[in-house]
Amino acid sequence: QVQLVESGGGLVQAGGSLRLSCAASGRTLSRYSTGWFRQAPGKDREFAAAIAWNGGRTYYTDSVKGRFTISRDNAKNMVYLQMNSLKSEDTAVYYCASQRTPWDSANIADAREYTYWGQGTQVTVSS
Repeated sequence: QVQLVESGGGLVQAGGSLRLSCAASGRTLSRYSTGWFRQAPGKDREFAAAIAWNGGRTYYTDSVKGRFTISRDNAKNMVYLQMNSLKSEDTAVYYCASQRTPWDSANIADAREYTYWGQGTQVTVSS
């Protein structure tokens, strides 16, 4: 089992930045691809970004490309999401999640393919 805990959320003005962190415990994340999803009020959970087990591949949804950067530090069992140029539409609860594969390109954006989930951290962007 892997337990995931997100942190770093908060209130920020539009155009600002936040860095989310995802800490893993129980088992190492280093063999698994890890992603960030988000859910805005009244909307379905959506994929934001993912990173392969070794950091060698990343994938972003179009709406965050060029603004968000996902990274990981396997030595610390951590995954990060640097969010820049934030917009009001980025307001959501952000979840860290991990697959049980190193990288599954066909399903990397599919929440159903993620086994382990954190409880989420709220990000609010004021306009």
